[in-house]
Amino acid sequence: MQNNQFSTKEINPLGSLDEWEDDLLERYPDPEKIATAKATESYRNYEEPARDTVREFYRLNHTYQTHDFVMEKRRQYLSFDKKEMPIWDAFDFLNELVDDSDPDTDLDQFQHLLQTSEAIRRDGHPDWMVLVGLMHDMGKVLCLFGEPQWAVVGDTFPVGCAYSDKIIYPEFFKENPDFNNPLYNTKYGIYEPNCGLRNVHMSWGHDEYIYQMMKDHLPESALYMLRYHSFYAWHREGAYEHLLDDHDRDMLQWVQLFNPYDLYSKCPEPPDWKVLKPYYTALIEKYLPRTLKF
Repeated sequence: MQNNQFSTKEINPLGSLDEWEDDLLERYPDPEKIATAKATESYRNYEEPARDTVREFYRLNHTYQTHDFVMEKRRQYLSFDKKEMPIWDAFDFLNELVDDSDPDTDLDQFQHLLQTSEAIRRDGHPDWMVLVGLMHDMGKVLCLFGEPQWAVVGDTFPVGCAYSDKIIYPEFFKENPDFNNPLYNTKYGIYEPNCGLRNVHMSWGHDEYIYQMMKDHLPESALYMLRYHSFYAWHREGAYEHLLDDHDRDMLQWVQLFNPYDLYSKCPEPPDWKVLKPYYTALIEKYLPRTLKF
């Protein structure tokens, strides 16, 4: 049964749903020149209060993202029985999460997704990757079902085994019940050596949720982008090599290709939806059903 402390909805440590992403821009600068509005080093230059807010977010995330919590959330949400709606209605639903405190843009969630997908399209990548850009943050609708931010966004990591010191703010795991649990706190924990990420349970959030939603509709390279784009300890820091198989190593390049578009494509100018709508309408019809189940 889920511990009541996990569902405390009044906890809201971030000033923004995307503040954790803002922090990544400083932690993981990328040389690729995807940014169009300004130099990459100018993005998300937080002053001290913002840094304290991000630390509090990760304190909660690392304290409460236990193996049992993840399994409970999988049972709760992966039946996709909460809501069903046309895809364009789903984007409107997502836009109830408009971020008014973002220091770099006052655009809504849908505009961010369009900017990401347009940057991918501009560089000539396959249309399925453009669709990944459009859909990658759709899983944030979890917040609209009452989930706190620490259970929706943030860097992801395996649960059920020892936490890597390559995860951001690893010191906060000391308060996690799994940290001292001998079933979960060894190098392999409940897993076998080189079992493959498909057999590893990740911390709960929008990555896993959108992957599960899209897994029957997109190629595997796209699904790796969706499922692991927040797994920075792996694709940036090289951690958890002992859990990977050769297929994960082959797929890593796709995750690394996608992430700069997500991080550096934001700019103040909104895309012209009237111009773009025919393209994206056809793209969605090519790959996805008319309605999505949440």
